Amino acid sequence: RKESSAASDVYKRQPHDHHHNHEHTEPPSDLELRVKALESLLVEKGLVKTETLNAIIETYEHKVGPRNGAHVVAKAWTDPGFKQALIKDATEAVASLGYCGRQGEHLEVVENTNDTHNLVVCTLCSCYPWTVLGLPPAWYKSAPYRSRAVSDPRAVLKEFGTQLDEKSVIRVWDSTSEMRYLVLPQRPQGTENWSEQDLQQLVSRNSMIGVELARSPEQKGEGDK
Repeated sequence: RKESSAASDVYKRQPHDHHHNHEHTEPPSDLELRVKALESLLVEKGLVKTETLNAIIETYEHKVGPRNGAHVVAKAWTDPGFKQALIKDATEAVASLGYCGRQGEHLEVVENTNDTHNLVVCTLCSCYPWTVLGLPPAWYKSAPYRSRAVSDPRAVLKEFGTQLDEKSVIRVWDSTSEMRYLVLPQRPQGTENWSEQDLQQLVSRNSMIGVELARSPEQKGEGDK
């Protein structure tokens, strides 16, 4: 279902009714509370250090998962056949690279163009393609982002430093438990002779959510906000 918002250039599509098989992030679910209690107990007894847990979370949130997605994007930039397969059936194409599993069973890739920019949100909780992006960042799960990404996406993009042409169409994709989305950002100019491995360093987690563009060659290796 596609609904036009107050702004004529913003679209929201929900392929199915937004029924979820898991608890919303606010308030915390019973499982989340149990995990927090277990974490506190382990730290209190000296069996694990808070710094170690934070390092593990940092790895999965910013490194391991997003690196998978960067591989997918860079391959699409350099391999027209793979890109075509990715647009046709993202779940199968991503699985061909070895990235499959929980939270990534039903994936659709939406491609940015000169005229269209895509932005991903989950308006009711935090549905997110873990297999290619890792753990969702805190701001993605926050109520302000979930609301404003739909009501005022252009302002949200500006807060991330993303300035688009006023004529550009912004399409907002609402992830659900049935369907998750990955943005295929545009390949930066000046990278025509770059290898797939080098191109991966220009693909950030945020660019695959859609709040930012892919990094320029000068920004190679910079981290996400």
